[in-house]
Amino acid sequence: MPELPEVEHVVRALAPRVTGRRILAAELNLKRIAPGISRRKFNLQLKNALITGVGRRGKYILFKLESGHVLTTHLRMTGKFVSLATDESLPPYAHVVFYLDDDHRLVYCDMRQFGRMQIFKDAPKELQTLAPEPLSDDFTEEYFLSTLKRSGRPLKHLLLDQTRVLGLGNIYAVEALFLAGVSPMKAANKLSKPRARKLYQAIRDTLQEAIDAGSTLKIDLADGNGSYFGTAERFWRVYEREGEPCVNCGKRIRRVVQGGRSTYFCPGCQR
Repeated sequence: MPELPEVEHVVRALAPRVTGRRILAAELNLKRIAPGISRRKFNLQLKNALITGVGRRGKYILFKLESGHVLTTHLRMTGKFVSLATDESLPPYAHVVFYLDDDHRLVYCDMRQFGRMQIFKDAPKELQTLAPEPLSDDFTEEYFLSTLKRSGRPLKHLLLDQTRVLGLGNIYAVEALFLAGVSPMKAANKLSKPRARKLYQAIRDTLQEAIDAGSTLKIDLADGNGSYFGTAERFWRVYEREGEPCVNCGKRIRRVVQGGRSTYFCPGCQR
């Protein structure tokens, strides 16, 4: 599943391609992708809509329309956008097709069919309850310390809660915890202030590092094959390195399961 840095790079690829383009028609071929609206209404609400910008809120991609409406997309595990000329064949799993005014189609493909779309005028509950953007001025150290103080959950669980800390998925949560030298099993409200401040900075540094590095995805809007996943290699400090030596102390990286997700950590650096 793409995390915040990956979604940021998808947005950066989409924005210059579709901003200023008008949607001539929209085909919802798989109803479950946009469960809250009929196929006919989906097309009617988007027909002749001018795309004024593409943004992001957490892991949601936001297509901003001249009408004031916003089309949200959550890619989930295998969702991706493909840009095709009108005479090119549709790729596999083409569940939503947007016909643009430049003789191109923006196609949403999703092999696992977990992605979701929604059209709204006023922000839906899913967006209203999200935590502040982790790289914004609203995500302050004071906010983070207060959030930790109010929760007795293990730190790893808290970091994955998008209503408390936005944008961290499994990869960047374990990487940030390692960078801060904090155990993922420690209760959030038991973390000392110095360590909490270090974790706050580690979250921001980890996400910014991933964005600056170009993310773990190669975004090619002309590629209709496969998904965004598995196309680039990257060295992680602890993620998926069970049994390998720690880059800091040399002890073997361990793996435990928390909430059904694998957690990787160094028993020496993250006591």
